Amino acid sequence: MVVATQRLGNAMRRLTLALAAAGAALPGIAIAQTAPAPSAQGDVSVTIYNNNLALVQDARTLSVPQGRSRQEFPDVSAQIRPETVTLSGPGIGIVEQNFDYDLLSPDKLMEKAVGQVITIVRTNPATGAETREQAKVLAANGGIVLQIGNRIEVLRDDGLPVRVVFDKVPENLRARPTLSVTIDAERNGPVPTRLSYLTPGLGWTSDYVALFDEKAGTIDVQGWVTLNNNTGTTFANADTLLVAGNVGGGQNRFGRMGAMDDASIEQAGTESGTRERLGDYYLYPLAERTTIANAQQKQVSFLDVKASPARKAYEFTNGWMGGNDTPRSAATAIKFSTSRNGGLGDQLPAGTVRVYMRDARGDPQFIGENRIGHTPMGSSMSIRTGEAFDVKVKVVVEERTKLSNRRWRTRMRYTVSNARDTPVTVDLAQDGLWGDVKITEQSITGERISADRVEWKVPVAANASADLTATFDTRY
Repeated sequence: MVVATQRLGNAMRRLTLALAAAGAALPGIAIAQTAPAPSAQGDVSVTIYNNNLALVQDARTLSVPQGRSRQEFPDVSAQIRPETVTLSGPGIGIVEQNFDYDLLSPDKLMEKAVGQVITIVRTNPATGAETREQAKVLAANGGIVLQIGNRIEVLRDDGLPVRVVFDKVPENLRARPTLSVTIDAERNGPVPTRLSYLTPGLGWTSDYVALFDEKAGTIDVQGWVTLNNNTGTTFANADTLLVAGNVGGGQNRFGRMGAMDDASIEQAGTESGTRERLGDYYLYPLAERTTIANAQQKQVSFLDVKASPARKAYEFTNGWMGGNDTPRSAATAIKFSTSRNGGLGDQLPAGTVRVYMRDARGDPQFIGENRIGHTPMGSSMSIRTGEAFDVKVKVVVEERTKLSNRRWRTRMRYTVSNARDTPVTVDLAQDGLWGDVKITEQSITGERISADRVEWKVPVAANASADLTATFDTRY
């Protein structure tokens, strides 16, 4: 007889599983109720990089016999890269290492039991009486299929009390991620060792909370480090060091390294700070040891600056030598410096800047966010927070004349409208000036920022509009 169910996928989650030792059932010991074992880690140091990668160094003292022996290291990362493991200690050499990552769980127990005989214990909810049956596990793919005597049964998710009893735990299932190393020791006794390895699943990002005061022309910035641990292992009381920068060598394995668009940097800084460096990276050590729990986010403050000079600006970029039929909004940007004098006075690791302003009642309100790349000290920053409602730009190609087979003259008009009751200045840029483009005429003197970009500052009175005209001599 086959017992059908519409909720086979939930069957395992409704089971209470108990283990048995040496063939004797122990129904009172359920896997879900076992107390967590104390960590086997020693003195742990964790170096965490921006690209979802960490270096773990774990100092443990081993008691070893002379000659060859197998030593186990539980509580390593479940995502450990075994090929990066090193174990050092006086008088020992590594012969072989294995990483057992098949972890003990109800699902894994049932998968390993396919083809084996288990015990099904059912409890009568009315009387509390238990009945036991021997069952052979035929399949554990999306549901549990059993052979009990001459019948085939599917475990049902019907809410009735049922548990599965196993005679033993399979040898290749581990309660915790475990690295086993076969070593050859010169002598017996305690040996101080250091285990180190790389692991994905442990990374950090920077987040910034900025409160902009337009009237005062200042900005308060709080910087937070956010640690994310998805390694499957908790690192207890770890000495933690954060490395800011894009470390190479991991992008093929873990995807994009996290490099960001540096459009938020108007001018890169040239000031040196006091933070410790490692090669071309900056180091951010946490002031105190901390426990980085698995499946946890932890935040630590690393920057707190009050009343740094800042201003609001409007930006508009025309990306090619063409017009737009419909006026487009200018971008709103908050501009400030990371300089030691008159700025934030620090290097800024890559992350997200979230900007707030106080409303008429004095309550801070969110006005936008943007991402920044790794930013040196002394940089001029422009954080775009969104599009302006009342400031728009229309671009018109007024005239395009062919001068020769390879030369053209293009006359452009940029109309900036301002529906605000205060004057504004729009930083207007024209991109796409490739080759030997010349500006033969311009109603406002602009600045050539790069070979293919020129910028103008266009003032617009309150409730008014203003025109900028420019003529370009181009090759095509």
